[in-house]
Amino acid sequence: MKLRVLVLGAGFGGLELSTILSEALADRLDLTLIDKSPSFVFGFSKLDVMFGRKAPDAVRLAYRTIVKPGVRFLQEAITAINPEARRVTTENGTYDADVLVVALGADYDIDATPGLAEAGNEFYSVAGAERLRDVLPTFSKGHAIVGVTSAPFKCPPAPSEAALLLHDHLAARGVRNACEISLVMPFGLPIPPSPATSRALLAAFAERGITFVPNRVVRALDPVRRVAILDDKKEMPYDLFLGIPKHRVPDVVAASGMTEDGWIPVNPENLRTRFPGVYAIGDVTSVGTPKAGVFSEGAARVVAASLIAEARGGEQPRAYTGAGSCYVEFGGERVARVDVDFLSGPSPTGSFVAPSVALVSEKQLFGSSRRARWFGQ
Repeated sequence: MKLRVLVLGAGFGGLELSTILSEALADRLDLTLIDKSPSFVFGFSKLDVMFGRKAPDAVRLAYRTIVKPGVRFLQEAITAINPEARRVTTENGTYDADVLVVALGADYDIDATPGLAEAGNEFYSVAGAERLRDVLPTFSKGHAIVGVTSAPFKCPPAPSEAALLLHDHLAARGVRNACEISLVMPFGLPIPPSPATSRALLAAFAERGITFVPNRVVRALDPVRRVAILDDKKEMPYDLFLGIPKHRVPDVVAASGMTEDGWIPVNPENLRTRFPGVYAIGDVTSVGTPKAGVFSEGAARVVAASLIAEARGGEQPRAYTGAGSCYVEFGGERVARVDVDFLSGPSPTGSFVAPSVALVSEKQLFGSSRRARWFGQ
């Protein structure tokens, strides 16, 4: 009898899990991967689109190209999740499974920040990055704010990257001296688990004249007065606002009864939920790691190893460590890397590899290796 697996969401976690199970179980596997989108986009590619380094179509990887033994992809919108029955309903049908894995990520709640939709921009979605590709060339003077509106949020280095790349963009156009750049973050440091990374970023901000506003979030934008209102009620005038919107679980997850305090709680060692046979991985959980693809991928490997062990009668894998590496764009065509471990010790730790041209190639390999592995490209 084949192992029936339903994987909801074809992001880092869903793609890695499907790939591993296909490689290990093949003809003993009946895995259905469901996502409402037709294509996958690496998170870091949104910055490439935003700053005109790549065309939108060049960063999309079509799910229809996935051809793996034991795996079928369905582009369908999920309308209901019953974790007790391990049953999923979509716009086209109902699916049951022996194992259900929820990897639907986090959605953006633009309306949670008053004024953001009317008087600001966001660059965390592909559509938002595409719009900014046309907006940025029109900004030639005034105050630009890169502002986080709520925590947690995906890819903690991304706001810092956006500020540094915006500096490069304006300098290349010869208008940097007519512009101010501020970065509003809810942390005391840009990357709290890695003091060395944070020091390097703060030094880069100081060198480029970027103002870092720590321990604050943007609560609202006033479209008439063009001011960003912070959580301490301080106001910051702006001419261009690049926002990181509030994150939340998808509506279908919120309605499933799986969440607590806004996210799906899991056993951090094995990613199991309180429902038998149901796992959750990635941004949709409160596991204790940042909301970033590399951590979703690591969680998927643990779940895959556990399912393979059960299918073959082997030993369960070691506990999930919450370890991963994130690449950080420093501008000037240089990339750094921060290696972090969130769950192995009593507190998160991180090490820093300084910005270099060599790490640009390493980041490119990170992307190309996964394109080849997940999509055969």
